[in-house]
Amino acid sequence: MLQLQNYIQGQLVPPTAGRYLPNIEPATGQVFSQIPESDAQDVALAVQAAEAALPAWRQLPAEERGQLLVRISELITRDLEPLAQAESQDNGKPVSLARTVDIPRAASNFAFFGTAAQHFASETHFQEGVALNYTVRHPLGVVGCISPWNLPLYLFTWKIAPALAAGCCVVAKPSEITPYTAFLLSKLCIEAGLPAGVLNIVHGTGPAAGQAIIEHPTIKAISFTGGTKTGEHIARTAAPLFKKLSLELGGKNPNIIFADCDLAEAVRTSLRSSFANQGQICLCGSRIFVERPIYEQFKQEFLAGVASLTVGDPQEEASRQGALVSEAHLQKVLSYIELAHQEGGRLLAGGQRVQVPGRCAGGYFLQPTVFEGLAPDCRVNLEEIFGPVVTLTPFDSEEEVLTWANGTEYGLAATIWTRDLNRAHRVAHALHSGIVWINTWLHRDLRTPFGGMKNSGVGREGGLEALRFFTEPQSITVKL
Repeated sequence: MLQLQNYIQGQLVPPTAGRYLPNIEPATGQVFSQIPESDAQDVALAVQAAEAALPAWRQLPAEERGQLLVRISELITRDLEPLAQAESQDNGKPVSLARTVDIPRAASNFAFFGTAAQHFASETHFQEGVALNYTVRHPLGVVGCISPWNLPLYLFTWKIAPALAAGCCVVAKPSEITPYTAFLLSKLCIEAGLPAGVLNIVHGTGPAAGQAIIEHPTIKAISFTGGTKTGEHIARTAAPLFKKLSLELGGKNPNIIFADCDLAEAVRTSLRSSFANQGQICLCGSRIFVERPIYEQFKQEFLAGVASLTVGDPQEEASRQGALVSEAHLQKVLSYIELAHQEGGRLLAGGQRVQVPGRCAGGYFLQPTVFEGLAPDCRVNLEEIFGPVVTLTPFDSEEEVLTWANGTEYGLAATIWTRDLNRAHRVAHALHSGIVWINTWLHRDLRTPFGGMKNSGVGREGGLEALRFFTEPQSITVKL
């Protein structure tokens, strides 16, 4: 059986205590590998390695650091197919999705930040005849990066790449549910010639390895993506230690469809924004609000599209819906489907576990599920489900839909569909969302800030925001 290893001091090493955890393939329900059950001892070794590597790494010119990151990007692209297969096996997502989105974007993360650091400028302020003030930005030092299970390699590299580009050394922990591609990344870093200790990957659970990372006094910052409750715990632990925090947390995103939209495109994209990766993306639009004049037509066409989504073995090219990530998560999503019935929702599609024959008979599959008739302020419309479950709700006015859209504790992303440019801007500005897409969804420019309002997070990632996060500004004044 495949046995994953930690990546510490430039080498693949077993966990100090010699303990391993089972790693289950979601599509089959069977254990296919073992991962290190690391603890504080392993994290301490990783931090020591990072500290030892830091002086040379932070002094290395940005261009040379960038060349190493670009080389890692090239190796990810070279290994696109085996990485996509591994991501599908580990996460349950269709291999076609991993091949076209997850792995290419992981490569883009390294390529983008590998070059971005060379263009990272600081400020200069000249006081005529008095003084010259200039700002330099120093790498923070050793930082911790903790990533989630839904987009494993994509979000893992989204944190690691800017930290390395900024001159920091990293102790990183992938999710223990989906660790496989992070392990494969370790091998690519060795092949690329990344100096020992610059990046250290420690596998294990949140309460053990993750807790040791956020508590370690040498680690200067924590970049975390995951659930809001976990983010609260990290903030309570790290804030008294005066660590910098970047927390990208949950979402309950509105998808607002006005009657003047391009209906065909709104339906087509809403199918993606509802059910991509089995709805296990924090940016999915799980609350669909449709202006009443087109509500019935949208519903009819949307449900026809839902019916065409093939649930099946994620390794098969025809599958558009793979397995949910775990049995526990499947049961959580099923509990929300039951709650939707209790809250008076009318089931329009799905709602049942799917039994896939053959090798996937024990997998964690669920039909794409659609409800209508639920109150905008019911639990199903307020709480993050993180699965293939969406609600349809008609609205009559802009004011009404804005009240509903903003009526949750979350504020990560929103989508607007309209041909009216004035309305598009007006509604976008009124939404309490860190990200707003107009007539599109999941369109990403790596130069833009990424993050949410309210309980959807603290800080921003992406572009110069990420490089600023991993650096400390210093203001220097020279009297003339």
